[in-house]
This record gives sequence, C-alpha cells and structure tokens, in this order.
Amino acid sequence: MSNLHHAPLAGVDPSTLYRIMALRVEVFVHEQKIVDEPELDGADLLPTTELFWIHDENGKVLATLRVLVDDAVHIGRVATAVQGRGRGYAGQLVEAALTAYPGVVEISAQAHLENWYGRFGFVRVGEQYLEAGIPHVKMLTRAD
Repeated sequence: MSNLHHAPLAGVDPSTLYRIMALRVEVFVHEQKIVDEPELDGADLLPTTELFWIHDENGKVLATLRVLVDDAVHIGRVATAVQGRGRGYAGQLVEAALTAYPGVVEISAQAHLENWYGRFGFVRVGEQYLEAGIPHVKMLTRAD
C-alpha cells in the first residue's frame, strides 16, 4: 500500500524530506548524471513551492515531484525509485498536482517522455532543447 501526500517544505516531516531529497539525488545525480546544476537549488525553500510524494507503509519515498509557482505553475523534479517504477506512482503524482493546480501548468519534460506527459493533457510548445545535457521539450496543459 502507498500513500500520496503534498505539502510546502515547512509541512514535510524532516525524515520524509530527507527521503524525498535522497530519492531526487539518486535519480538525477547518480542515475542521470546531472552534475552541472545543483539538485538542491533553493527553489524548495520558496513559500509557493509544494512537494508531492508517495511513500510505502515503512515510510520509504517511492516517487516525488515538486510544483513551483511564480509567474506560472511548473511541475518539475519528477522522480521514481527503482523499486517503485512501473506501478503508476509518477502518474498519480502528476494527476494530484494537476488537481491541486487547475489551469495552465508547464513542464520541462525530458524529450523521451513527451508522449507519457501527453496522457495528462500536456502539449509540446516549441523546439527541443538541452537542459542539464538531456534533450527536453517545453509542454503546457490547456486551461479549462
């Protein structure tokens, strides 16, 4: 059984926050070798940022994402632990974020995931570009 939660940084239990950050470092730094920009970039500290996560009955974080809100709503840092992959956790988190933030939402999606994000109503806008050495595409949801 898994549990889905979301909260601003101040509302996340310290041990859960540690597990969220450890998962992001495992996926983005160790697996994807993104070392040219810091994983802990300060954006999690902004009062308008919200973290979403799914954990198992033992408290292990299986998947996470964050929502940044400034002049737009942006989903980012979508990560799933190896043992949580193929179970739909990332999709559950994306759906939860879109429910919490109705309207136009943007994402800088890794290009190979364009069709996957398309399942949630994201549409590509613009050309492919490199971000952290990985091909990405900007995608937006349509306002209702």
